[in-house]
Amino acid sequence: MNRIDKIGGGQAELVYGDGEFHVVRAGSYVLCAVTGARIPLDELRYWSVDLQEAYATPEASLKRVVERKSAE
Repeated sequence: MNRIDKIGGGQAELVYGDGEFHVVRAGSYVLCAVTGARIPLDELRYWSVDLQEAYATPEASLKRVVERKSAE
């Protein structure tokens, strides 16, 4: 059994909190809000609590912050 068999093979739905996330719908990955890349749940490290979205890399997270600051 691999991690996909344990969790489910599709896209997960999560609620992002401070330092943790909660699974609303089981799955094996979420999508990066900036790049669209699949992020396996066991590799998910970056997200926004305020925007409730995940990021594949710190650079993607920073890009979203810059975009939001530019829109203000």
